[in-house]
Amino acid sequence: MVKILEMIGLVLVAIMSLGFVGVFEPYGIKNGTSELFWGCAGGTLLIIIYRKMKRKQDEKEE
Repeated sequence: MVKILEMIGLVLVAIMSLGFVGVFEPYGIKNGTSELFWGCAGGTLLIIIYRKMKRKQDEKEE
């Protein structure tokens, strides 16, 4: 599960970076801080928070 979350997080960061520099502009997505950027940033943040909570829970169980 951790490896899957890491891969999803890396994909989200990559899409966020590409969207920020304007690679997706020919497809109608504006560059900079667009909805694509904030969506990927939010998804990445949720993965980080979930993993941190899971790690704390695992430490308490041990």
